[in-house]
Amino acid sequence: MTDPIDDEENYPARPRWIGWLIGLVILAAVLGVVNIGWRIMRVSSAEQAADALVQSQPELAAGKKLVEQSDCMRCHGWDRKFVGPAFASIADKYRERSDAQAYLAGKIRSGSVGVWGNVIMPRHPQISEVDSLQMARWVMSAKASDKSSEK
Repeated sequence: MTDPIDDEENYPARPRWIGWLIGLVILAAVLGVVNIGWRIMRVSSAEQAADALVQSQPELAAGKKLVEQSDCMRCHGWDRKFVGPAFASIADKYRERSDAQAYLAGKIRSGSVGVWGNVIMPRHPQISEVDSLQMARWVMSAKASDKSSEK
């Protein structure tokens, strides 16, 4: 009969595949984090287009700043739909409307539902009428890019 003390000192060999599996899981996690970080840090072509638009028309800078400071960017992208429609799609839909800026300013302040499906746009009564008009002016300046994912 073997001595129990000897058994404690001589552990059975562990399979090598477990170590490889742990290494692969760690590698996959690191690559995933790097990929997400890269996507967050890169400047999209839509953002570059928005910046170029503001540089060519400085009067839109105040509207862009107001949009970025509010919660608009949580739901809307420049040329990509997130929760709500893309700014470029909004501009395309209302471009022919003569009172588009005032209409959108009203939608910013009072909210909306049903225009773009069942998505609810919350109201923003804390935004002044002047600020909402500047924001609407900036939104109406949007133009869809070639890669627009919503049309």
